Order: sequence, then C-alpha cells, then structure tokens
Amino acid sequence: MVSERIGLYIDRKGISYYAFENSINASRGAISKAVKENKSIGSSTLEQIMSVYTDLNPVWLLTGQGEMFVGSEEMMLNKSVETYRLKTDNAMEMQQIPLYDIEAVAGLVPLFQDSKAQEPIDHISIPHLPKCDGAVYVTGDSMYPLLKSGDIVLYKEIHDLKNEIFWGEMYLLSIDMSGEEYITVKYIQKSEQHGFVRLVSQNKHHQDKDVELSKIKALALVKASIRINAMH
Repeated sequence: MVSERIGLYIDRKGISYYAFENSINASRGAISKAVKENKSIGSSTLEQIMSVYTDLNPVWLLTGQGEMFVGSEEMMLNKSVETYRLKTDNAMEMQQIPLYDIEAVAGLVPLFQDSKAQEPIDHISIPHLPKCDGAVYVTGDSMYPLLKSGDIVLYKEIHDLKNEIFWGEMYLLSIDMSGEEYITVKYIQKSEQHGFVRLVSQNKHHQDKDVELSKIKALALVKASIRINAMH
C-alpha cells in the first residue's frame, strides 16, 4: 500500500509527520491519518511528495519494487567519495548510513552512547562501502587537503580502545581537554610514552601531539569521506 510505504519513508528519514505534511503543504494530520488507517493518498499529493522529496524512488513508492531511495548513480553526480579500507573489511551492497549533526547531538560521546536516541538529519546511501555506523560533517583543517571543512566522514565506532586501534589509520575522535570536548579527525600512531597515543595531522602546519589514551572519550575508524562539489 502506498500510504504504508510513505510511512516507512518518513520513518527512515527521521522526520515528524507534522514536518512532512508542512513541507508538502498538506493539511495537518492528513498523511499521518492515511498511514495509520491505510487509506489511499490522492495523486496530486503524491506528485507534491515526489517533487519535494527527490531522493524517494517513485517506482518503489507506487509499486513496492526496487529500493526506497533513488539509485546512487543519480545521487553521485555531485559527490566524490574516498574509501579507507582495511584488508578485513567486507563491502556491503547497499546500506542506509545515518548522517548526524554533532552540534545538535552535543558531541560524539552522547551520540556513541545512544545513537538510536538521536535524530539523523539525513541518510546516505552509497554502494559497496564497508559497514558504517554513521556519518558527520568535518570541521577544521587538520586533515587538509585530504579532508576539508564541510566534507562528510563515514565511521565505524570503536569500543575497545586498548585493543582495537589499527596504528596509522584515520580516526574521528573526541578528546577531553580540561572538561571540554574536542572533536577532531587524526591519524593515530604509537607514542613513545606509556599510556599515550600520537595524533598526527595530514596538514603539515599542525604539530603532532601525544595524548593520554584515557583522555579519548569516543573513537571511530574513518571508513570513507564524501566531498560535495558545487555544480555550476
């Protein structure tokens, strides 16, 4: 049923029915009532939904065939993707990776502690990537030119900091700096000091820094990055 699929789509996008109804100029409760009661939705409303939500696959919406989101070929026109694979990684055919706003979720620590409680701002769908837990926007220039501010990094959370660090790989991490959370992307290398790790930038203007492992409050292996290229 089309209304049921619209309900699934709204769920996957992580938006409220009220926001969805607003965005397509539908009266309040019109869509939520249709979904709950499995009622049909008028063709003019469906056209409005498809014109506003361009990532929604119309074939899937109307027939249930294929994928919920428009094929990645269309989505990739203005994106360049870099992947950072480990030999042990298995590529997934397709996955829906939630994109979070770090400022809205108040940092990596609460995000990693309970990602299910956080509302993603979007979902990213790219074929043949290793399994990822989520994605966030990068700020700062410590990994420039590999990453620049505004790029998106896709990550896999690391829970056992002592045993699961792959030396020399790129990580998204949260460090406790005198009670403040400092979020950055760095290569992690071994430190000569016991109980420390060395954080290394791609940007040569940034000094390498040794930090205590105990100061790292959240850690994730960077699996891929996306640069949105403005279309002229």
